[in-house]
Amino acid sequence: MFKFKKLLTTSMTSKGVVISINISKKKGEQKSPVAYANITEIGLEGDAHAGDWHRQISLLAEHSIEKMRGKGIEIKHGDFAENITVGGITLSNVTIGQKIQIGNSVLLEITQIGKECHESCLIRQTVGDCVMPREGIFGKVITGGAIRVQDKIILL
Repeated sequence: MFKFKKLLTTSMTSKGVVISINISKKKGEQKSPVAYANITEIGLEGDAHAGDWHRQISLLAEHSIEKMRGKGIEIKHGDFAENITVGGITLSNVTIGQKIQIGNSVLLEITQIGKECHESCLIRQTVGDCVMPREGIFGKVITGGAIRVQDKIILL
């Protein structure tokens, strides 16, 4: 643990906060907010998208959601199928391989930036655009643990 804390103090580039944690029991469903969750070696416990692959956890910045709200659509946290909605960080600046710490123990490695939007995306059908393909990021779990809404997020 000492080496991990030392890494944080010397590599810190940006800080933010968990705004919402979102899960869905089945793929294809909108995600629903929860107050806390456990992140295991395969992703967010209880989420249908957890698995042994490179996109275990998805993150989207609150300001990305606000852009879509500005287009006149009512959007809730989890509607973009993001597992974690974050505030205070511009996720478009992250790079593949970069690490993110959430709370005291969770460490993710960014594995993908953006994703192809599926044809049945309700948001894209409604307003003709979706931010997840450009501004959503995905990571795999390096170190799991418990996370809560209002936990700090640090880009390393």
